[in-house]
Amino acid sequence: MGTSEIRKIIHIDMDAFFASVEQRDNPALRGKPVVVGGSGDRGVIAAASYEARKYGIRSAMPSKIALRKCPYLIFIRPDFKKYRDVSNQIRNIFFEYTDLVEPLSLDEAFLDVTENKINLPSATLIAKQIKKKIKEQTGLTASAGVSFNKFLAKIASDYCKPDGFYAVTPDTAEDFVEKLPVEKFFGIGKVIAEKMHRLHIKNGYDLKQKSRRFLTAHFGKQGNYFYDISRAEDKRKVNPYRLRKSIGAERTFPEDIFNIEEIYDRTEQIADKLIERCNKTETYGKTLTLKVKYSDFKQITRSKTVKTEMKSTEEIMKIAEELMKQTNLTGNSVRLIGLSVANLDNKVKTETEAFQLSFDFK
Repeated sequence: MGTSEIRKIIHIDMDAFFASVEQRDNPALRGKPVVVGGSGDRGVIAAASYEARKYGIRSAMPSKIALRKCPYLIFIRPDFKKYRDVSNQIRNIFFEYTDLVEPLSLDEAFLDVTENKINLPSATLIAKQIKKKIKEQTGLTASAGVSFNKFLAKIASDYCKPDGFYAVTPDTAEDFVEKLPVEKFFGIGKVIAEKMHRLHIKNGYDLKQKSRRFLTAHFGKQGNYFYDISRAEDKRKVNPYRLRKSIGAERTFPEDIFNIEEIYDRTEQIADKLIERCNKTETYGKTLTLKVKYSDFKQITRSKTVKTEMKSTEEIMKIAEELMKQTNLTGNSVRLIGLSVANLDNKVKTETEAFQLSFDFK
């Protein structure tokens, strides 16, 4: 890699963001096991404080399991408007240094500071300045990773959490990746990691020994990505203009629904919410996907593409009803219904807020 090709990439990841905001705003919650989410039987954890994580509690965990792990867990209802406001405050700090900011969610983003607004040659110093400003202006801590590509910067930010900082330089990258367990690789989830273990791939070194042909044979197109990152290679650029791929809305019901008329009624309510989100972003799609999750957690999806963008609840429901007739709703109890539109008309629109739009808490 030539010197002129080396980028300076920072990944900033807020520490237990939603929970930390709540602890900041309510001193009585500090030092206690706090989760953001619903406490009901159908509740889901959106974020867990580090005190809660000590009990093995994590985001996306069902609330009833979290309560078994920590009976005196403190539940806080989510306030996404507040979280978005804080996120925007943090993002404005990023823009003091570079316009090349790629948000991944409300609480994390990539920054390319190869060329930056303060003409500081050190990405390490910039990352430390950003961490300091976030703490001063929001009262929250962030972890930062610095490297010459997105993959390594992302891994580095998670290396010393919370309030962490880690840099992976070109001369340390190979050794860093070789020693890294595959579970720590960005883009390798639990299922893929288990498959890799069955193939005797435990860490970056093991992964590096496999040929591109071997990896694509076992993991499809992802195999190419795994081949590259095992060599600390990632050519993806920081992209501040990520196109939105889909817009969705879904609902997990407090109790399973058996009645077909009620299922249709609830689906129409979800369609209303979906159109509301489409109208807000002035983005519409030609492909509708229906997701149904039954009481036994079996999930099915059905999709249909039409010639023109769907711009009303009536248009959405006309297609949704066709898709529902293709599913086995009669005699089955339903716990979740979701609708999403894709094939969007957003060629010139940007994704200014990368956050989950369809998270229901009970």
